[in-house]
Parts: sequence; C-alpha cells; structure tokens
Amino acid sequence: MAEAVEISIKKDGPYLVSGGATLLDTEGKPYSDLNPIVALCRCGLSKNRPFCDGSHSGGGFTGDEHAA
Repeated sequence: MAEAVEISIKKDGPYLVSGGATLLDTEGKPYSDLNPIVALCRCGLSKNRPFCDGSHSGGGFTGDEHAA
C-alpha cells in the first residue's frame, strides 16, 4: 500500500509535503533527489522557488489563511 501524501501548513511558513508525492516543474518534469519532506514557499520571497529557503523569517510574512 502506498504512503498517503500529506500537505501541512507551517504557521507563517511553508507548505510541507510528505508521503512520496511527485513534484513536477513547469515543463511537467519531475524534480529529482528530493528529501522525504519538501518545504514549498508560499511567501514569494525564496530565491530557490518553488522551494522554501527560510526567507519568510526575515521578510515579515504572515500566513493567516485557513481552510474552511
């Protein structure tokens, strides 16, 4: 049985994706050599998008959205 993909939201930080999800670039090619847990930028400040580089910490980003 395949591991369930989980996406969680860190307070004022990135989306964390785990569970063996395949992440594709804009051309539909999979990223390779990813860690088991991938942090995706949601502040727009990362120099390594779509991946989080921690720029949200010093950039004043607040992520206040919540799922209904």
